[in-house]
Amino acid sequence: MALPLLFAGAGTAAAQPNVPAVAHELAPSPVDQIDFSADQVSYDDASAMVVAEGRVRMNRDGYYLASDRVEWNRDTGSVIAIGNVVILSPEGDRVIGNRVVLDDKLRDGTVEDLLVVLESGGRVAARRATRTDGVLRLEQATYSPCPVTSPTGCPRKPSWSISAARVTRDPVGGRLRFEGGQLTILGITLPLLPIFAISDGSNNSAANGLLIPNLSISSSNGAEIGLPYYLRLGANKDLTLTPHVYTSALPAFEARFRHLTGLGAYQVGGFVTYGKIDNVDEVNATANQGSRRGLRAYVEANGRFQFSPEWSLTSSIRLASDKTVTRRYDLTRDDRLRNFVEAERITPNSYLSIAGWAFEGLRVNDVQKQLPVALPAIDARLRLDDPILGGQVELQANSLAILRIDGQDTQRAFASARWDLRRLTRSGQELTLTAFARGDVYHSNDAGENEIEFYRGADGWQARAIGALAADLRYPLIGPIFGGTQRLTPRVQLVLTPPTRNLSIPNEDARAVDLEDSNVFALNRFPGYDRWEDGSRITYGLEYQFDRGLWSLQTIIGQSFRITRAPSIFPDGTGLTDRLSDVVGRTRLRYGRFVDVTHRYRLDKDNAAVRRNEIDLTLGTNQTYLQLGYLRLDRNISTDIEDLRDKEELRLAGRVKFLKYWSLFAATVFDLTSNREDPLTGADGFQPVRLRMGFNYEDDCLDLGVSWKRDYERIGDFRKGSTISFNISLKGLGR
Repeated sequence: MALPLLFAGAGTAAAQPNVPAVAHELAPSPVDQIDFSADQVSYDDASAMVVAEGRVRMNRDGYYLASDRVEWNRDTGSVIAIGNVVILSPEGDRVIGNRVVLDDKLRDGTVEDLLVVLESGGRVAARRATRTDGVLRLEQATYSPCPVTSPTGCPRKPSWSISAARVTRDPVGGRLRFEGGQLTILGITLPLLPIFAISDGSNNSAANGLLIPNLSISSSNGAEIGLPYYLRLGANKDLTLTPHVYTSALPAFEARFRHLTGLGAYQVGGFVTYGKIDNVDEVNATANQGSRRGLRAYVEANGRFQFSPEWSLTSSIRLASDKTVTRRYDLTRDDRLRNFVEAERITPNSYLSIAGWAFEGLRVNDVQKQLPVALPAIDARLRLDDPILGGQVELQANSLAILRIDGQDTQRAFASARWDLRRLTRSGQELTLTAFARGDVYHSNDAGENEIEFYRGADGWQARAIGALAADLRYPLIGPIFGGTQRLTPRVQLVLTPPTRNLSIPNEDARAVDLEDSNVFALNRFPGYDRWEDGSRITYGLEYQFDRGLWSLQTIIGQSFRITRAPSIFPDGTGLTDRLSDVVGRTRLRYGRFVDVTHRYRLDKDNAAVRRNEIDLTLGTNQTYLQLGYLRLDRNISTDIEDLRDKEELRLAGRVKFLKYWSLFAATVFDLTSNREDPLTGADGFQPVRLRMGFNYEDDCLDLGVSWKRDYERIGDFRKGSTISFNISLKGLGR
């Protein structure tokens, strides 16, 4: 119960136990009014003392006090709270102590042996503190944003804290100022600057200042230290400036700007330095070709804006001054940088995309003037609300223009319609009928500059019509077995399509064709639009699934047969060249989240040779696990087709957690490709690509570790070599 307590009247009164006190109302001044309640209240007019005991609660101008006992001197305005004292400020901070002396505004005062819980979650324990005009000054204080109790409620020492002789907290500036501070991490004490300040995490905090340095040692740059400086430019934007200093390279400068707007968010970053530029433009990547010096830079920007529930804009820009700057300075491992701007409109039954794409090649043989620019790339789709002949109809229109400075230019436009009807028969079969029609128009220039004849098509205008009819029948059979449930689903598909023009059409987006379990039942098994699989065919296969408790087994196998005897346009080695295709399949075995193994394969139809062998294994929990990946492509494809080169690769990764918060981790990639598999490879059959290992400590307040990695790939006369990185993250710092 909270009633106004007023200072007026004479005499002494004692309230009955367990009955909230009610003061007499004698012409109060609004300034003197305090919301007040207690179990017992006594008045002593001679000493001008008000004593409240038992669940005392006081509230004035947003300052809230709770205590077992309060002694209030009406003459001096002094308020002494004793026993289980909690003070809550309008900013949300809590002061916890056993004895607190305040003024009658409940704002300023003195506290001994206290704990301050900041609104942001941080805690400051101090021997003594005073607050004047809202500024809190603490002596012999320790600050940490870490929890001081375990999830079970047991006391726990924070993994990191800052101790100081004096700490000042200014709620207006939102800063914690330390004098004579020391940083303690996992029991190790490190000296800090004599005077420094951090953000208290409040909304008023400007949060400007140095961040934790980045430390590393690499073969290419020597020892490195990066000193990021953070600038909060507003509540919704910031800027981070990071100078980098190296012992074996000239200094570099990095900047990143982030901005959250009412429509979305974007960020812009850049890296610049001056130094040696490796020459990697020749075909022989292992030859020492010399180098030159110049400005080296990398720029990236990305963002997304939502203009309405339907319309959005997404973009990503990445540019590098040369082919090795990103590898040398650990900016990215990508060997091609994608740049795009895309506007989208999405509704439940329609989709529209208007985009532009450009690429920068960082591989040895990439010639920038020959890389494509796709502008514009337009794709529109509409699903009709009302069925036609009982089936769902989807319409599509697409337009694409591909430009090159040196090389073939192509423009394309098409419109298509697809009708799908799905029915369940009385016997339980699932039947899907499909009708498809499309009309294409192409125009191409400088086709002769395309070195691969299979891709170039013909110059000038080209047009073609595409049509297909398909019937897909699935017959699920479900029943119990071995205490679980099994589902066996035979499947057969018939596709009828007339002969279609292909080789006179330039091929820009349908090059990386390969028969897999994911496309064996596809209407068109080419990956893009520029090639269409003509000739009628029958595809048949089997799906199987078994579930029992945490165990799950899924498998699929399929093969196709071309009815027509016309020659196929698929390249040799793709598994689709002859009338009878290779056999493809996938098997996945899982036991809860502890075991997950997937095997994908392709078997040669003539001799059962394994043309594709891919295994992905995950064993363990989220904290301790082993991952293995193996891929071998032995398809005997011509080396002239660059998108389908054979390779063999082994990937290993693992993590072992021990001592609750500590873990060891390692990962590696080996190139097992030999000259027999790919005559153009530089590998010798067992060539390490990269290796990484280290240890890490992570709890809910601290993340630190050391890692070593080695990159064996060579780009011209540049090789990254080994890098040792030190990382530390004080979670909650400034929070």
